[in-house]
Amino acid sequence: MSLPRAPKAVVFDMDGLLCDTEVVYRDAMMAVAIEHGHDMPLSLFQSMIGLPGPSSDQKVLDHFGADFPILTFNSRVRELVDAACVAGIALKAGVIELLDHLDEIGLPRAIATSSSHRAVEAHLGRSGVIPRFDTIVARGDYARGKPNPDPFLTAAQRLGVAPELCLALEDSHNGVRAASSAGMMTIMVPDLLDPTAEIETLCVRIARDLHEVEALVRASR
Repeated sequence: MSLPRAPKAVVFDMDGLLCDTEVVYRDAMMAVAIEHGHDMPLSLFQSMIGLPGPSSDQKVLDHFGADFPILTFNSRVRELVDAACVAGIALKAGVIELLDHLDEIGLPRAIATSSSHRAVEAHLGRSGVIPRFDTIVARGDYARGKPNPDPFLTAAQRLGVAPELCLALEDSHNGVRAASSAGMMTIMVPDLLDPTAEIETLCVRIARDLHEVEALVRASR
């Protein structure tokens, strides 16, 4: 199977797609919830994947109650995630090879993430790949976060490429919804979430990893 059309740009999610950070956040949130005397269900964490911070905070408050110390919780989670970043966060399989191929064929690329610019630097800075992207679209650069299309539309605008000519790569359901509603050819590369029937209808492909994405881009030329 090839892509519907040859992409003129590629827009990447970050957490769980470029770097193996979703599992870090999962473990940190569950550990800090226990510190506060609560068990965080896996389903609660999964519902937050791909969402911007304020939306995730509201899910936590809806579950644990309005008096849950969300600011203290977030600060402690950030402390644990930062420590993991200092130790080193692994890139996902195929990242370097895909970026190398995009260099070869001259395709521009962007990151469109629900995370902050600070988090982009923390999660990817040590890997050295940030300069390989033409633009970084992060929280604060758009009005509405995922699952709204704003992050992807902003990325397309900055790259100067029509959304329908962009290939979007996502690992989360909310990210797939955002990219698809932006009109982009969307591929899900599952990380902690499996595709649902709904998500499959929004994607042109479910890929096992970025090596498979690279092969699809090659075949589309």
